[in-house]
Amino acid sequence: MRADFQIDGFGFAFCTVGGLDATDAVISLIKQVNRPDINIILLSGTVIALFNIIDLNKVYLTIKKPLIAISYEPSEGIDKYLLQMPDGQKRIEILRKNGPRVKVILKNGLDVYIRPIGVDISTSINVLNHFIISGRYPEPIRVAKLLARSLYYFLLNSNLI
Repeated sequence: MRADFQIDGFGFAFCTVGGLDATDAVISLIKQVNRPDINIILLSGTVIALFNIIDLNKVYLTIKKPLIAISYEPSEGIDKYLLQMPDGQKRIEILRKNGPRVKVILKNGLDVYIRPIGVDISTSINVLNHFIISGRYPEPIRVAKLLARSLYYFLLNSNLI
């Protein structure tokens, strides 16, 4: 999504539930859109698909664009759950390498937690505030979630997954 809220395209990628391939899926997704004018990447979380953890630093170093991973609730941590998974220690390593979440307050008074990579906190807040129309979800993430959910149900009902 451009800064003027125009949508220029979509990409799709799969990752394995409980796997360790979410990072590669994100990189693939960004490469698919083939847009050198991307200025920043917004991610809704870093732990997806049953503890498949996105390595934010690998995404940043590969794509060479700053990114902000956003989460919406406080957390006491998930280390004990990660250790129950195959490659649990590797998952913890990736999560720790991503750095701590920082609580920020949006222009509408709501708080979110961010992990910015390649961009400072102040700029991250400005970017998020630009894309907030209502609630906690920046518009690019809100639209992506709607599209992903619709695509998932379409594939499920078509017996394609």
